[in-house]
Formats: sequence, C-alpha cells, structure tokens
Amino acid sequence: MNTTKLGRQGESLAVESYQKKGYTILKRNYRFGRSEVDIIARKGEVLAIVEVKSRTSTYFGDPQSFVSKKQQRSLIVAADHFVSTNNLDVNVRFDIVSIVSQGKNIKLQIIENAF
Repeated sequence: MNTTKLGRQGESLAVESYQKKGYTILKRNYRFGRSEVDIIARKGEVLAIVEVKSRTSTYFGDPQSFVSKKQQRSLIVAADHFVSTNNLDVNVRFDIVSIVSQGKNIKLQIIENAF
C-alpha cells in the first residue's frame, strides 16, 4: 500500500473513531498557509485539532513520535486561524491519532492533549 492510500485510510479510521465518541467533524484537511490540520472535530466546548500518523510498522518508532516541534507549531497556527476566523469560543485540544496497519491487523490509539 502506498503512503497516500495509507494516510487516507488512517484519516478515515480516525474520523470514524471520533464520530463514535460523539464528535462532529467540522473539517478534514484544513489548510492555512503552509499548515494543514488532518481533522478538526468538536464535541460540546472542546475543539480537537487532530494529527493522524499512520505507519505499517513500529520498526523506526511509534507513529506519534514523528510529529515534530515544527509541525506542532504549524498546527497551533492553523488552529488559531480556524478558531478566530469562525469566531469560536471553545477549549482547543491537540490530539494525535497513531495508527499501525499491518495487513488486516490495525492498531489505532487516540492520544488526547498530545502537546
């Protein structure tokens, strides 16, 4: 499976997981400047800014370990823009969804307040 297909599959699994937890998906692949947020989801007064990391193995480390400080700053900037543009009064939380997909065996972990 190529990385684009793996990424799309991972994002779809993450969306399903958030919806099952009662979240409303506001945006997928939200862009602001050079920044992109995979998923923006809301449940009550909580706005979850979600970065999805999918891998086929943990040989080089867990997927969540691949979210760099630079990427975190980029997500914060995009989240700030989304909140201010939409005039939202919410508590913003940054989550990482870690997915390891090895054939039919898929391990998904939601890490709330990841940074």
